[in-house]
Amino acid sequence: MIDSTLLEILVCPETKQPVSMADAAVLDRVNADIERGILRNRGGEVVTARLEAGLIREDGKVVYPVVDEIPVMLIDESIALASSDG
Repeated sequence: MIDSTLLEILVCPETKQPVSMADAAVLDRVNADIERGILRNRGGEVVTARLEAGLIREDGKVVYPVVDEIPVMLIDESIALASSDG
């Protein structure tokens, strides 16, 4: 999905922590909240598109969406996982 060389150099633009591919459990949790219409990104907008993939920050607190195999590494577009606890 994402080239491994690119993945090795990507970091969170906010904290500079490394990111890795989010696992299915994280994506399922986020997508469940998206389907319920309760998930907002860190910019405050309601997230309406399901995540097919995402990059999770090393501390496990933030996911950056991957759209059409392109990581969206914008802080406002990221999703705080604490907000998807339901």
